[in-house]
Amino acid sequence: MLALQSSPLSLGPPVAVLITLVLIGSLVGAVGSAVARRLPNPVGKYRLLYGAVLFPFTLLSYGVLALLGFGPAIRALFPTGSGFLSSILTDFITFLATGFVWLVAYAPTIRGVRDVRDVEVTTSAALSKMGRYVIGLSAVLAVVIVPLQAIPSESSPLVLAVGVAAIAIIFLYASPWLFLLLRPTREPTEDVASRIATLRSRAGLDVRDVRVLDTDDEQTANSLVRGPPNYRRLFLTSTFLDLLDDKTATALLAIEAGRLDTRVFEIRVSTVIVAGIALIASLTGVGSRWLLLGLSVSVLLFGFWLSRRQIRAADEYAAERVGESALSDALNRYAGVHAIEPTRRRFPNPLSANVPLGDRIDRVSTSTDAEEIDS
Repeated sequence: MLALQSSPLSLGPPVAVLITLVLIGSLVGAVGSAVARRLPNPVGKYRLLYGAVLFPFTLLSYGVLALLGFGPAIRALFPTGSGFLSSILTDFITFLATGFVWLVAYAPTIRGVRDVRDVEVTTSAALSKMGRYVIGLSAVLAVVIVPLQAIPSESSPLVLAVGVAAIAIIFLYASPWLFLLLRPTREPTEDVASRIATLRSRAGLDVRDVRVLDTDDEQTANSLVRGPPNYRRLFLTSTFLDLLDDKTATALLAIEAGRLDTRVFEIRVSTVIVAGIALIASLTGVGSRWLLLGLSVSVLLFGFWLSRRQIRAADEYAAERVGESALSDALNRYAGVHAIEPTRRRFPNPLSANVPLGDRIDRVSTSTDAEEIDS
């Protein structure tokens, strides 16, 4: 079988490595937090710390723990026998240990984020929410990865790549239900549901239902739409509903409607899938190595460029729906709520699938100024 774990080892080495990873993670988190909070635009630097430092370190930790057979070593302590459920438990243990490394690295950053954003979230509350997310994600990943391990080792690497792609697509369209397992949500009350329906109508956002996430402590005013075309589910944070006026909320929901119309999320997922399959093929010698590697890089660059283009198109849709001035004010309000200093770039980053918030604001403001001059 094609498995990420090596044959089960004694318990000592894997546990020792886990302890080492935990210590390194806590140090990286503490040092990274101390640096981020002292830099300009600290909220943006914390996001960079999570995405460019702590997340890659967590992935590395998973690889190390899997190769050392951490899951099998722990599972051997319990008489679970063998079979599908035993394999799920083995992977769940490995993912859970990896999640623990993430939690330990994440913990030192909570106080720093609380200070720079001036929010009241406690360390215990933040860790509790993140812990639920880690447990739920570990369970989902364990169930998903076991079928991949059943692929015979002599099969083509492309079979594995296609399997990964299929799972990514399943995640894409099953996310409205998976999200409920990872985050506590609630249905909006009758009055709130009526307000949301009005906002959606003004924004041109068509979804099947709505769920609200409690973010009163961390004060994150976000909206998110996920699901297949015939079952779109809108997730709104409680802060989004409490702190944003109807004009601002409508403009931000119009952006979501524009992104659905321009398929931004699907483009990103497809880019990663196709580029990943080409990369796996190049590394395993299926076809011309350099040609496939070039294809992988080209697809990645083109997909990210297309994502940035569609984000701008979504902003244009929102501007047509609510007006350039309202959209510009909404983006500035969004930045203010999250204590973000809008960043700008003279030249686009080819390795980024996003458009800097400052550039988006400037683009809308420029259109507004041009209209005022014409009038």
